[in-house]
Amino acid sequence: MSKTGPFVILEDDHDDQELLRDALKELGVLNSLHFFNNGVTALEYLKSTEDQPFIIFCDINLPLMNGLQFRQHIEDDERLRMKSIPFVFFTTSGDSNGINRAYKLTVQGYFTKENTFPAIKETLKLIIDYWAKCRHPDSA
Repeated sequence: MSKTGPFVILEDDHDDQELLRDALKELGVLNSLHFFNNGVTALEYLKSTEDQPFIIFCDINLPLMNGLQFRQHIEDDERLRMKSIPFVFFTTSGDSNGINRAYKLTVQGYFTKENTFPAIKETLKLIIDYWAKCRHPDSA
């Protein structure tokens, strides 16, 4: 995990992308933001880049490869798994089946998107502050 590395954000809704971009800007996040509309292109990026992302925010419902499938691909890839990139689902889907499936894939968090901009910003701040302070094998 790199505290200065990019945020990888899987979100297929352009309005939600703008909302996240605005919230992160207001929070003073200086990391670059890499948005992906689906898991296929995000996985291609992770496999080809030398970047060490700070965190992955992932929606569950995505075209081509959903968030759960995307997470499974990361778990199945030794190189990506060993990067230990914090992986958080940030989605509108709050059903217990999806939550249970997500945690079986060893995600580090599952958050449902709030209905207001201030609430979304508060949740993002909580997640980012936690991971900014968290120790990691590469930081020891």
